[in-house]
Amino acid sequence: MPYPHAVENDVIVRVYAAGFTPGELDWPATWSDRDGRDRTPSVPGHELSGAVVELGYGTTGLSVGQRVFGLADWTRNGTLAEYTAVEARNLAPLPVDIDHTVAAALPISGLTAWQGLFDHGRLTTGQTVLIHGAAGGVGSIAVQLAREVGARVIGTGRASDRDRALALGVDTFIDLQTEKLEDADAADVVFDVIGGDTLDRSAALVRAGGTLVTIVMPPKVQPKDGRAVFFVVEPDRARLTDLVTRLREGRLRPFVGAVRPLAEAPAAFAPGKRTPGKTIVRVAED
Repeated sequence: MPYPHAVENDVIVRVYAAGFTPGELDWPATWSDRDGRDRTPSVPGHELSGAVVELGYGTTGLSVGQRVFGLADWTRNGTLAEYTAVEARNLAPLPVDIDHTVAAALPISGLTAWQGLFDHGRLTTGQTVLIHGAAGGVGSIAVQLAREVGARVIGTGRASDRDRALALGVDTFIDLQTEKLEDADAADVVFDVIGGDTLDRSAALVRAGGTLVTIVMPPKVQPKDGRAVFFVVEPDRARLTDLVTRLREGRLRPFVGAVRPLAEAPAAFAPGKRTPGKTIVRVAED
């Protein structure tokens, strides 16, 4: 791919590490721009950590040479490349003591967990939250954030996830392969990252006045006396700064799984292969 062009308020980032979502090759936005026009060949990946090498016209708040991390636009070429153009407002400064591999695992998982729990779920101290996929990339951060505000956490997953989920602070763990989801206690917030039948069955677990939050699809089944929210994560520089502060202070740990070189990025999208943690593509060494 050619070296990207920085439009107004953009920066060009030299990418050192990048993250992606396995299903993004099925998203229409991966293959078209904001006006629906085809933009293949397309560069996937939307999380990055790297350094600013160029500023577009009118760009403020960042400087050439600065370490940054953040979330790239859904409808432009992404982060699985040596260089990418990103709106400056989508990036936050990265402290020098945070490794790029760890930083690249934080934007989507961290922002999704925060926005799902607090912006949409309105979770507060003393409430109960049920988090599906509690040992996964989004779920593991959601567990840590919920525990920090003093919520009781019910986590779900597979049997192999139990020990990790409990170590993160889950109060009760439900193995979705061998245990009944319906046996779980009612929750003020149910946070879904699975969709399908699990999402449909989760509606009955929402307490009166509570919220079912999902990032997969608009819910077909509504809570009887609550509300349901489907959302897509949004960039947020201030929240990224807050999350990386928690990371530096040891209050938050992203779950980094496999780290692969850029040449192996296509294989990382292979369907049907479940790997624990967030797979990160190491593009270059700092």
